[in-house]
Amino acid sequence: MTVAVRKSEKPQRTGTEESPPPARRERKVSRSMAVAAILLVWLVLFAVLRGKQTLSLAAADLTDLHRWFNDVNDSIGANRNSNPLFLYFFNEIRLVIDTLVTFVQDLISQPTPGRPVPLVGWLGVVGVVGYVSWAVGNWRVALLAVAGFTFLGLQGLWQESMDTLALTLSAVCVALLFAIPLGVWAGLSDRVNRIVTPFLDFMQTMPTFVYLAPLTLFFLIGPASATIATTIYAAPPAIRITAHAIRSVPQATVEAADSMGATRRQALLKVLLPMSKRTVVMGINQTIMAALAMVTIAALINAPGLGATVIQALQSLSVGTAFNAGLAIVVLAIVLDRVTTAASGRAETARRSGSPLLKWRRHLLAAGAVVALVLVYLSNTYVWAAEFPGEGRVGSAISSAAADVTTWAQDNLSGLTNAFRDALTNGLLNPFQHLLTDSPWWLVGAVLVAVGTVLGGWRAGATTVVCVGLLVGTGLWSDAMTTLASTAVATVLVMLLGVVAGVWMGRSALVDRLVRPTLDAAQVMPPFVYLVPFLALFGATRFTAIVAAVVYAVPVATKIIADGVRAVPATTVEAATSTGCNTWQIITKVQLPMSRGALTLATNQGLIYVLSMVVVGGLVGAGALGYDVVAGFSQGQLYGKGLAAGLAIVLLGVMFDRITQAAARRAGT
Repeated sequence: MTVAVRKSEKPQRTGTEESPPPARRERKVSRSMAVAAILLVWLVLFAVLRGKQTLSLAAADLTDLHRWFNDVNDSIGANRNSNPLFLYFFNEIRLVIDTLVTFVQDLISQPTPGRPVPLVGWLGVVGVVGYVSWAVGNWRVALLAVAGFTFLGLQGLWQESMDTLALTLSAVCVALLFAIPLGVWAGLSDRVNRIVTPFLDFMQTMPTFVYLAPLTLFFLIGPASATIATTIYAAPPAIRITAHAIRSVPQATVEAADSMGATRRQALLKVLLPMSKRTVVMGINQTIMAALAMVTIAALINAPGLGATVIQALQSLSVGTAFNAGLAIVVLAIVLDRVTTAASGRAETARRSGSPLLKWRRHLLAAGAVVALVLVYLSNTYVWAAEFPGEGRVGSAISSAAADVTTWAQDNLSGLTNAFRDALTNGLLNPFQHLLTDSPWWLVGAVLVAVGTVLGGWRAGATTVVCVGLLVGTGLWSDAMTTLASTAVATVLVMLLGVVAGVWMGRSALVDRLVRPTLDAAQVMPPFVYLVPFLALFGATRFTAIVAAVVYAVPVATKIIADGVRAVPATTVEAATSTGCNTWQIITKVQLPMSRGALTLATNQGLIYVLSMVVVGGLVGAGALGYDVVAGFSQGQLYGKGLAAGLAIVLLGVMFDRITQAAARRAGT
């Protein structure tokens, strides 16, 4: 009887499985047709209403909101030392952070009172870095760290690199102080996790620029504000990954600890945290990388270090100097990434290696500690061990070589690069930008709401309504539309490249093994680094920012698409092959349609990365909201406008994020 029931159920289950694809195809077609109809109506109305109610605003003009922001800034400045909220809260936080940063800078980068050099000079820093890298990783990582830090000195950028390291370490320490406990709490409590997750999503959606302007309102411009902004920006990865690590511990292990009488504290300290250590360390790795990226951008609010060197070089169009400083940022990022990555898997790697030196590890570490302390003493006592020797001739050679390559590229490749730039700008970017900026604001808003509702559902549509209304309220509608045009064009290019590379990686394990390390390394680099080579090729134009944004966002989109293609069941691909489908048909009819969720998620992440980078491109002529933010930092009368531009960037990011996330969920159903 049981067999009969199973036989009778089988056709029903098969029929149920076969029925969704047509429905999904119909739904997909209807959404596509709805979007196409919306765009067609937009084009027709644009031809009739072009140039009317565009809400354009000249670069030097201010709205009432911008003036109000300026008045608030002036009022805060006038009452900073009398208002109790500042006296006993904001000023105290600033004092604590400033003290911490100053202490670390005095330790490794800045001259201390009565000394022309810091307390620990270059030899001591290299010794400590090598020892710590060996202790938490292995000897290969230690050699890499020593070589990397020595190279920073040879570039003539030792003090700038140590300033960047000092701010990064200060921000990471403060971030982890509350991020790890909060992550553990979110991992243990479903309620806390539900409360924290939307805030983490919002914080990780916002581009890095956005953190700077409001914080300067409360903490002034300087290293303290830079460190606080970096702390806020770098904390979400640690919180999220720690919570995930705690929740990933097998429930059977936790129940076994409970059955043995372990208290909640004992279960946490003896079971959950030890079993989550590797993942938690990876969260720390992501926090360090985020902090390094933010510290370099925080040079816009007077943070010292390599970021300040890059900004000065970009503003003066000195590609050689910018390249040398950008290379130093890359070296520092690679060293920090390799050390923390090695730390996450050190114990397991050591066990697999079976090295006979493992039993002597404690003795070797003790001897290494003595050597490191001797190097610290020498660097504290002797000038030759405190000041990096030489005059940075390696850095000068790198700068000269980069400048020569730039000159050669401009002389010999300008025809090709200019043709490519003009074709994309005139053929795609300018028409789309004119469509957005010359249409009536209410028409563009209606189109955004309609498309958001069709793709993401009514919740995404409601979010779009709110974001559009607030964008109008910022007084920067036209600049926001210009940024939207650049972001959309860059995202289209990201997806085209991401699909090609992602499908290739997803279909070939060998290609994946060869390409993925490069993509991982590309995601480690701070955004500033991407501007330098394209500044040399294309000059200071908005196209430079777009190309840099594409290169910055392609790695994350490619990896998501590759994982989605790889997740398509092999049996499905084999069935398509057996029916006579060729490679192109398998990709377009099977693998890509079954990876719709991954494609939409890749679009989401590509948009966020592109939006962040297009704004950074304000430093090299991207204009629009990026320029407004930069001008707000450099020109006091435009501070309110820069603050409003930061708010507009947040609104664009939230709108894009909500629509694409909702679309990804609907595509996966």
